[in-house]
Amino acid sequence: MKILFVSSEVAPFSKVGGLAEVSHGLPKALKRLGHEVIIVSPKYRSVEYSNLAIKKTNKTLGVPISWKMYAGQVFKSEIDGIPVYLIARDELFDRDGIYGTEYGDYQDNAERFTFFSRAVLELCITLNLDVDVIHCNDWHTALIPVYLKTLYKDMPILSKVASLYTIHNLGYQGIFWQYDMPLTGLPWELFAPSALEFYGKINFMKGGIVFADIINTVSRKYLTEIQTEANGCGLDGVLRERSQDLFFVFNGVDYDIWNPATDQWIAANYAQDSIENKALCKADLRRVFDLNDSDSPLIVMVSKLIDRKGLDLVTRAFDNIISLDLQLVILGKGEDRYQTFLVDMATKYKGKLGIYIGYDAALNHKILAGSDIFLMPSKYEPCGLDQLYSLKYGTIPIVRAVGGLDDTVVDYDTSSGIGTGFKFTDYTPEALMGAIERAINLFKDKHAWLKLMKQAMTQDFSWESSAHRYVELYKKAIAKRKN
Repeated sequence: MKILFVSSEVAPFSKVGGLAEVSHGLPKALKRLGHEVIIVSPKYRSVEYSNLAIKKTNKTLGVPISWKMYAGQVFKSEIDGIPVYLIARDELFDRDGIYGTEYGDYQDNAERFTFFSRAVLELCITLNLDVDVIHCNDWHTALIPVYLKTLYKDMPILSKVASLYTIHNLGYQGIFWQYDMPLTGLPWELFAPSALEFYGKINFMKGGIVFADIINTVSRKYLTEIQTEANGCGLDGVLRERSQDLFFVFNGVDYDIWNPATDQWIAANYAQDSIENKALCKADLRRVFDLNDSDSPLIVMVSKLIDRKGLDLVTRAFDNIISLDLQLVILGKGEDRYQTFLVDMATKYKGKLGIYIGYDAALNHKILAGSDIFLMPSKYEPCGLDQLYSLKYGTIPIVRAVGGLDDTVVDYDTSSGIGTGFKFTDYTPEALMGAIERAINLFKDKHAWLKLMKQAMTQDFSWESSAHRYVELYKKAIAKRKN
């Protein structure tokens, strides 16, 4: 099968969140299964810092945007033997940020990702990429299924191409005012409740849901949640209408990267049979953050500092958390109010609290290897990757029982000793504290904690099983397209 995988971010070329990891790990797994995969992404400024060879081709794309014709330059690279085409237009993508700045989204995001979506199809025509299916991800690529069934339906090389549309996060939909509709080149008839119209605005994600051959999201529980009024973000009705074409596939982990037995960024490698080396990683992490020597558990967060990730919950419970017999390390960036709060707290609780504002890949690995407990109290979480990484590192997750967190973490049962982490349900400081206290109490029982760590490390969330599932969905999309 020949698969065109289209994403707005792909590690190591660009990264804001988990989508970048998925866009690297899944194509890699598909290639191992014997399929031909091509990745397409924008050429942002960050691409230049990827340390990979990037070559400019002699191909230029002509991309209609409104009444203008935009030129797009085509660059080529590869990751793990997979060709990657990077589409450049400096006025749209040569910026410090990918989607915006600390002050908000870029005002021209409708134009940027309309250009990118249409440029992908022009790339297929220009390079004669005869693919079976185009795998589109999140709102940034949602216009591709729309174009395939409208403006490009009679293009010979695209007329039979199927589309799979993956919803990684329903909370970000690509909603713009109606006056951006001409940018798309689509007829005004599609500005209707049955297509792109959404309460008087354009909704890119809605277009992807309506026009894609097959749709999926990234965990079993999130599939159910997004079809309810409470969690459907206004699109629950549209999703229910397409429920027969709506599936789930769990995200996976690239254990070539996230594996304490081979991780080059941590102080000492370890596995289940050498788990004592994790203590060396813990000592190293304490040195990095200048924490006091202690036998207490070390709890960590690696997260965007935003409400959705539970930062409002953490800050409300902060004094109670820090009063417990524990140490805390947080890595992340996000809203200024949370960044300021955490920096102030780091000064106040020096030796017990470590804060790093920003993102550092090496430090992320050190944090996972050197900690005892990983905290992930999200308001909602489509799948989540960090809790999967933490399991492999024997770092026990505390999660809120939503979306993929509920699906992938087994709540510890005291009587049987079975479980892989700790879960809580209510979005309250009291419920969060209850889960933390349960974990700390078990930590005091070294035998029980060691058993829990080993149970966590046996969990397998490799991309292989998920890749097989995606191949099944590609086949469904191709069959549906033919009918």
